[in-house]
Amino acid sequence: MIAIVDCNSFYCSCERLFRPDLENKPVIVLSNNDGCIISRSDEAKALGVGMAGPYFKAKPIIEANHVAVFSSNYNLYGDLSWRVMETLRTMFGQHNVEVYSVDEAFINLDIIPPEQIEDIAMQIRTTVEQWTGIKVSVGVATTKVLAKVANKLSKKNKAITQCVMVLNTKEKIDAALQQTSIDAVWGVGFSYAEKLKKFNIHTAYDLSKQNIIWAKKHLGGVVGVRLIQELKGFPSIQMKDELLNKKMIMTTRMFGAAVTDIKSIKEAIATYTSRAAEKLRRQNCAAKTISVFLVAKQESHNASFNRGTTINTYTTLPLATSLTHQLIKPAIVLAERLFEQGTVYKKAGVMLSDIVPDASIQGNLFLSDTKNKSRFLMGVMDNINFSQRNDILKFAASGTTRNWKMQQNFHSPKYTSRWDDLCLVK
Repeated sequence: MIAIVDCNSFYCSCERLFRPDLENKPVIVLSNNDGCIISRSDEAKALGVGMAGPYFKAKPIIEANHVAVFSSNYNLYGDLSWRVMETLRTMFGQHNVEVYSVDEAFINLDIIPPEQIEDIAMQIRTTVEQWTGIKVSVGVATTKVLAKVANKLSKKNKAITQCVMVLNTKEKIDAALQQTSIDAVWGVGFSYAEKLKKFNIHTAYDLSKQNIIWAKKHLGGVVGVRLIQELKGFPSIQMKDELLNKKMIMTTRMFGAAVTDIKSIKEAIATYTSRAAEKLRRQNCAAKTISVFLVAKQESHNASFNRGTTINTYTTLPLATSLTHQLIKPAIVLAERLFEQGTVYKKAGVMLSDIVPDASIQGNLFLSDTKNKSRFLMGVMDNINFSQRNDILKFAASGTTRNWKMQQNFHSPKYTSRWDDLCLVK
């Protein structure tokens, strides 16, 4: 059996954890730049606040009902996510837990006797809530896809399910699949859902009755076969080990205000490059290719969302490096190459690729000892920035005023990672 543990309205739950006055009250969390709604409490959903919609459109409902609004606080969410995952690893062991996203994890329950599965599922829910303060839903079944179905249904009527659902009989599985619309099936996107409806397939149950030959022809080949096999109760998507080292590292942000000058673009690219280099060093690696992209702001007079035009370019370095200054220099050159006078930009980003282990880079016999020890200098800089926060040490190319930084007008304190933000108990 496989369980999936999913944190309930995770970002909102994190904000409520240190604000008990918000318990049972409507709460929402906004995306970068306070643009869109990315998390809603059940109370906010009941008011009709839509998911992923623009904040300004929902503002009348939010203000009329005194909905608590927060900017994204990724320091807080990341730390609490780690605590939830560590709780699960403590309960079941490192190799039986697959972290799927910031608020979801699969657990291999093959070591648990079948008659104890329901008790264990309930124990997972209560233990995570007791140890971390974060409420979770638990879905259990024989496959990952069925576990996702169980998890989704466990949230529909929390008073009855207590946020736990175990699909351990054919009758339970069939009933769950019949209640699950085709566009709610894990792995079925919007395009495929519309395509399947044309075949008169409207529920997960309808899809589970299709055969393998049909799946190969109409559902993307091997991927579709695995999906239908999983719906039939035959495990086809295996548990995966945690990916410790990333193959690509990207840092990107929306600007807090429209940017038209090259100075701001260069400062933003230098800042994002510094952040990407820090992530690179954290996994003891170096990169040989650096890419830069800019996104232009375009006026849209249509109802549909206009993403804007993205332009990008890249360069390959002579040698792989993790040194910030050696990455900033080519990144700024790429930014200058992309920038067009008169264009309004709303977003920029940097990506590092062709990543190799740091230990594979040889020192240069023709350089002084001081220059060969630049990696040590970067480590010192990272440690100071980690302990003091707010990029207290940074390269001049990153700028000092940073008027282009994204807006975070409703940011909560970093309760778990800043001494100055610790909760005060009176």
